[in-house]
Amino acid sequence: MNTNDLRGKHIAILATDGFEQVELTEPKKALEAAGATTAVVSLRPGWIKGWNRTEWGDAVQVNATLDETSAQDYDALMLPGGVMNPDKLRADPKAVAFVKEFFASGKPVGAICHGPWILIETGFADGATLTSWPSLKTDLRNAGAFWVDREVVADNLLVTSRKPEDLPAFNAMLIEVIQESSQLRMAS
Repeated sequence: MNTNDLRGKHIAILATDGFEQVELTEPKKALEAAGATTAVVSLRPGWIKGWNRTEWGDAVQVNATLDETSAQDYDALMLPGGVMNPDKLRADPKAVAFVKEFFASGKPVGAICHGPWILIETGFADGATLTSWPSLKTDLRNAGAFWVDREVVADNLLVTSRKPEDLPAFNAMLIEVIQESSQLRMAS
Protein backbone atom coordinates (compact mmCIF):
# COMPACT_ATOMS: atom_id res chain seq x y z
CA MET A 1 0.00 0.00 0.00
CA ASN A 2 1.26 3.47 -0.84
CA THR A 3 2.21 5.35 2.33
CA ASN A 4 0.61 8.47 0.85
CA ASP A 5 -2.76 6.80 0.38
CA LEU A 6 -5.11 8.30 2.94
CA ARG A 7 -8.32 7.69 1.00
CA GLY A 8 -11.24 7.25 3.37
CA LYS A 9 -9.44 8.98 6.25
CA HIS A 10 -11.03 11.99 7.95
CA ILE A 11 -8.65 14.46 9.57
CA ALA A 12 -9.71 17.21 11.98
CA ILE A 13 -7.80 20.49 11.96
CA LEU A 14 -8.50 22.28 15.24
CA ALA A 15 -8.01 26.03 14.94
CA THR A 16 -9.40 29.43 15.77
CA ASP A 17 -8.61 33.05 14.90
CA GLY A 18 -4.90 33.76 14.76
CA PHE A 19 -3.71 30.41 13.36
CA GLU A 20 -0.47 30.74 11.38
CA GLN A 21 -1.88 30.66 7.86
CA VAL A 22 0.62 28.32 6.16
CA GLU A 23 0.59 25.97 9.17
CA LEU A 24 -3.07 25.26 8.47
CA THR A 25 -3.27 25.60 4.69
CA GLU A 26 -0.15 23.61 3.73
CA PRO A 27 -0.85 20.52 5.90
CA LYS A 28 -4.50 20.67 4.75
CA LYS A 29 -3.38 20.63 1.09
CA ALA A 30 -0.88 17.82 1.72
CA LEU A 31 -3.42 15.65 3.56
CA GLU A 32 -6.02 16.19 0.83
CA ALA A 33 -3.44 15.48 -1.90
CA ALA A 34 -2.78 12.17 -0.12
CA GLY A 35 -6.50 11.36 -0.36
CA ALA A 36 -7.78 12.39 3.08
CA THR A 37 -10.84 14.49 3.78
CA THR A 38 -10.13 17.37 6.16
CA ALA A 39 -12.45 19.37 8.37
CA VAL A 40 -11.63 22.64 10.09
CA VAL A 41 -13.04 22.37 13.61
CA SER A 42 -13.33 25.51 15.73
CA LEU A 43 -14.94 27.16 18.73
CA ARG A 44 -17.64 28.87 16.67
CA PRO A 45 -19.22 28.50 13.22
CA GLY A 46 -18.46 30.65 10.21
CA TRP A 47 -14.96 31.74 9.29
CA ILE A 48 -11.72 32.03 11.23
CA LYS A 49 -8.97 34.48 10.35
CA GLY A 50 -5.40 33.42 9.76
CA TRP A 51 -2.20 35.23 10.70
CA ASN A 52 0.33 35.59 7.92
CA ARG A 53 3.71 36.04 9.68
CA THR A 54 3.29 39.72 10.69
CA GLU A 55 -0.28 40.66 9.76
CA TRP A 56 -3.76 39.25 9.39
CA GLY A 57 -4.07 36.73 6.58
CA ASP A 58 -6.88 34.88 4.85
CA ALA A 59 -10.04 33.53 6.41
CA VAL A 60 -10.84 29.81 6.38
CA GLN A 61 -14.32 28.34 6.61
CA VAL A 62 -15.15 26.29 9.69
CA ASN A 63 -16.63 22.88 8.84
CA ALA A 64 -17.74 21.93 12.36
CA THR A 65 -17.75 23.38 15.86
CA LEU A 66 -16.62 21.55 18.97
CA ASP A 67 -20.30 21.34 19.97
CA GLU A 68 -21.13 19.48 16.73
CA THR A 69 -18.38 16.89 16.56
CA SER A 70 -16.07 14.61 18.52
CA ALA A 71 -12.81 12.74 17.99
CA GLN A 72 -14.86 9.65 17.10
CA ASP A 73 -15.67 11.36 13.78
CA TYR A 74 -11.99 11.50 12.71
CA ASP A 75 -8.94 9.33 12.15
CA ALA A 76 -6.36 11.95 13.19
CA LEU A 77 -5.93 15.51 14.43
CA MET A 78 -3.72 18.35 13.19
CA LEU A 79 -2.96 21.41 15.36
CA PRO A 80 -1.55 24.45 13.52
CA GLY A 81 0.44 27.06 15.38
CA GLY A 82 0.52 30.81 15.46
CA VAL A 83 0.70 32.43 18.87
CA MET A 84 -2.94 33.51 19.26
CA ASN A 85 -4.58 30.31 18.01
CA PRO A 86 -3.15 27.72 20.45
CA ASP A 87 -3.23 30.22 23.32
CA LYS A 88 -7.01 30.60 22.87
CA LEU A 89 -7.53 26.86 22.37
CA ARG A 90 -5.57 25.76 25.45
CA ALA A 91 -7.78 28.00 27.59
CA ASP A 92 -10.99 26.44 26.23
CA PRO A 93 -12.12 23.30 28.11
CA LYS A 94 -13.97 21.90 25.06
CA ALA A 95 -10.88 22.25 22.87
CA VAL A 96 -8.69 20.57 25.48
CA ALA A 97 -11.22 17.74 25.87
CA PHE A 98 -11.36 17.29 22.07
CA VAL A 99 -7.56 16.90 21.87
CA LYS A 100 -7.55 14.52 24.87
CA GLU A 101 -10.06 12.29 23.04
CA PHE A 102 -7.58 11.70 20.20
CA PHE A 103 -4.84 10.62 22.58
CA ALA A 104 -7.22 8.46 24.62
CA SER A 105 -8.42 6.77 21.40
CA GLY A 106 -4.88 6.10 20.18
CA LYS A 107 -5.23 8.30 17.12
CA PRO A 108 -2.43 10.31 15.48
CA VAL A 109 -1.96 13.95 16.48
CA GLY A 110 0.24 16.44 14.64
CA ALA A 111 1.21 19.83 16.09
CA ILE A 112 3.47 22.50 14.66
CA CYS A 113 5.10 25.66 16.01
CA HIS A 114 3.05 26.87 19.02
CA GLY A 115 0.49 24.07 18.48
CA PRO A 116 2.08 21.87 21.20
CA TRP A 117 0.97 24.39 23.85
CA ILE A 118 -2.41 22.65 24.02
CA LEU A 119 -0.64 19.32 24.65
CA ILE A 120 0.45 20.68 28.02
CA GLU A 121 -3.18 21.20 29.04
CA THR A 122 -4.11 17.64 28.02
CA GLY A 123 -1.38 16.09 30.16
CA PHE A 124 -0.09 14.14 27.15
CA ALA A 125 3.10 16.18 26.81
CA ASP A 126 4.38 14.42 29.94
CA GLY A 127 6.91 11.80 28.83
CA ALA A 128 6.64 12.65 25.12
CA THR A 129 9.63 13.52 22.96
CA LEU A 130 8.69 16.48 20.82
CA THR A 131 9.71 19.75 19.25
CA SER A 132 8.07 23.15 18.84
CA TRP A 133 8.79 26.80 18.31
CA PRO A 134 11.84 27.37 20.57
CA SER A 135 10.04 29.71 22.99
CA LEU A 136 7.84 26.79 24.15
CA LYS A 137 10.85 24.68 25.18
CA THR A 138 10.69 25.58 28.88
CA ASP A 139 6.88 25.25 29.05
CA LEU A 140 7.04 21.80 27.48
CA ARG A 141 9.95 20.64 29.65
CA ASN A 142 8.13 21.87 32.76
CA ALA A 143 5.17 19.74 31.62
CA GLY A 144 7.43 16.66 31.54
CA ALA A 145 8.19 16.55 27.81
CA PHE A 146 11.60 15.79 26.33
CA TRP A 147 12.07 18.78 24.03
CA VAL A 148 14.49 18.50 21.09
CA ASP A 149 15.46 20.99 18.39
CA ARG A 150 14.71 19.03 15.21
CA GLU A 151 12.80 19.66 12.00
CA VAL A 152 10.25 16.99 12.80
CA VAL A 153 9.81 14.46 15.62
CA ALA A 154 7.55 11.42 15.66
CA ASP A 155 6.94 9.89 19.10
CA ASN A 156 4.57 7.00 18.48
CA LEU A 157 1.42 8.70 17.17
CA LEU A 158 2.50 12.27 18.02
CA VAL A 159 4.18 14.28 15.25
CA THR A 160 5.62 17.72 16.03
CA SER A 161 7.58 20.34 14.13
CA ARG A 162 9.13 23.75 14.85
CA LYS A 163 8.15 26.31 12.21
CA PRO A 164 6.76 27.00 8.73
CA GLU A 165 10.07 26.12 7.07
CA ASP A 166 9.69 22.60 8.50
CA LEU A 167 6.31 22.03 6.83
CA PRO A 168 7.52 19.66 4.07
CA ALA A 169 9.05 17.30 6.66
CA PHE A 170 6.07 17.72 9.02
CA ASN A 171 3.52 16.99 6.29
CA ALA A 172 5.39 13.90 5.08
CA MET A 173 5.81 12.50 8.59
CA LEU A 174 2.19 13.19 9.58
CA ILE A 175 0.92 11.41 6.47
CA GLU A 176 3.25 8.47 7.15
CA VAL A 177 2.15 8.15 10.79
CA ILE A 178 -1.56 8.33 9.86
CA GLN A 179 -1.04 5.64 7.21
CA GLU A 180 0.93 3.38 9.57
CA SER A 181 -1.71 3.85 12.27
CA SER A 182 -4.42 2.84 9.80
CA GLN A 183 -2.50 -0.27 8.79
CA LEU A 184 -2.05 -1.26 12.44
CA ARG A 185 -5.77 -0.77 13.15
CA MET A 186 -6.69 -2.88 10.13
CA ALA A 187 -4.30 -5.65 11.22
CA SER A 188 -5.72 -5.86 14.75
